[in-house]
Amino acid sequence: MDIDPRRLRVLREVHVRGGVMRAAEALHLTPSAVSQQLAQLEREVGLALLDRSQRRISLTPAGRVLAGYAERVEEELAEARRELTRFAERLAGPVRIAAFPTVIQHILVPALGELAVRHPKLEPAVHEVFGPPALQELRLGAVDVLITEQDMSRPVLAQPSLDIRPLFVDEYRVVVPPDWPELPRHVSELADVPWVASEPQLACGQALDRLAGLHGFEPRKLHVITDFAPTLALVTAGRGVAIVPTLALLDVREGEVRVSDIRDVGARRIDAVTRVSRTRSGEPDPVQAVVIDAIERATAELESSLSARLGRSRDEVAG
Repeated sequence: MDIDPRRLRVLREVHVRGGVMRAAEALHLTPSAVSQQLAQLEREVGLALLDRSQRRISLTPAGRVLAGYAERVEEELAEARRELTRFAERLAGPVRIAAFPTVIQHILVPALGELAVRHPKLEPAVHEVFGPPALQELRLGAVDVLITEQDMSRPVLAQPSLDIRPLFVDEYRVVVPPDWPELPRHVSELADVPWVASEPQLACGQALDRLAGLHGFEPRKLHVITDFAPTLALVTAGRGVAIVPTLALLDVREGEVRVSDIRDVGARRIDAVTRVSRTRSGEPDPVQAVVIDAIERATAELESSLSARLGRSRDEVAG
């Protein structure tokens, strides 16, 4: 049953006003137009809604039932209009977003461009904070939206006070210096080489420890680096091998490193995290909602172009 809400309003006005003529005046329609709308509504529901047996038209029992629903629909629409007004009024002022470099560069920068166009009164401020300190800042209210990373082998962060929105699964790759004569095919071949490792609480650090445990060796963490730019610089200089995510490889220039063919390295999960903050309708806080929407659209655009871009990058580096 497909009912046009506009015809429900006509039925409601006939019920409230006590007739077609008064309903027509209230709706700024002709009596003929009101009658046509009601006739169409009767065809849609398959029941007689008006009792036309008397001089004055009245509603049938089915018509009165449907008019009651029409009144509730009108109330819900009025509440929706009030909610949207509050929503629009709140879309102004600062909003603080915490993330890490690869996400800032490849996801947040495009998302901020969209927010500037769609919601020019918002003032996004990006902070390079990640790991446990970033989560603490979110809980304390110093950050509104947090982008997190975690090795896929770890359980999903689950806390009643937080909303977790999955964004992206970023595959790992093992990179080696550009002058290596032969690319490794298995992680076990790298048991004795120096590693440019991440901090153990970061996703790539978690991945290295996981892989080393699976293959039965203790990695030589000669260098421990947080950011991927110096990590790749050390690999380029021949100072070790490293695990890096796909997003970090988008910035690799020809000849800098070689990307191995080692598979089953795993991936990191990138999520958007916000504090639970609901409106009367049960929906998320309006500012959080529009920021997350922009981030999700930027992520979708990145994913659609990632395969082709990374494919060219790998060919160039390997070549």
